Amino acid sequence: MLASSIAALLSLAGQSCAWQISAIILGTFILEDAATVLAATQAAAGAVPIGVALGSLYAGIVLGDLGLYGLGYLSSRIGWLRRILPPRRQDAVRAWLRGRVFRVVFVSRFLPGLRLPTYTTCGFLGADLRQFILAAVIATTIWTSLLFVISLWFGRVLLDHLGAWRWAGAIGFAAFVIIAGRLAASGVRSAQR
Repeated sequence: MLASSIAALLSLAGQSCAWQISAIILGTFILEDAATVLAATQAAAGAVPIGVALGSLYAGIVLGDLGLYGLGYLSSRIGWLRRILPPRRQDAVRAWLRGRVFRVVFVSRFLPGLRLPTYTTCGFLGADLRQFILAAVIATTIWTSLLFVISLWFGRVLLDHLGAWRWAGAIGFAAFVIIAGRLAASGVRSAQR
């Protein structure tokens, strides 16, 4: 499972701050929420400073968001991909998106399953990058901080009650967060139909 891969990365990082930062950032590229839960669990155990964990999470998630924007932008430069969305439709969506970039990006952070299509579409259509970055940073700060605080508390509970078995609990909690997100995304897609 991917959550255990992230846990393994954090374990290998040991006490090296640079390795911890790298492991957490890399973990966000694998699964953001699992990386957040596991970094918070490590912070609860005292293995990673809270500031290092949160800063690395913020950096990794925003870099990932920018990467999705960049993939959309690069896709718009490939002829056969550009033709998937007719120019007239591109202009209509671009016009609708103008002035709404911040709100659209901000809201998509909190609705499971919308980040990939929203962020790549923003890049594809050349949405205002400053508004995109501002929304991504603010939404990431809110969402990640909230999940981190909950996970930090849960990590302390796991540490107090499970000791050496806390990793099993942390991986289980990360799996729960991932599954809950997937179920919520399914619900959003069903509601859209």
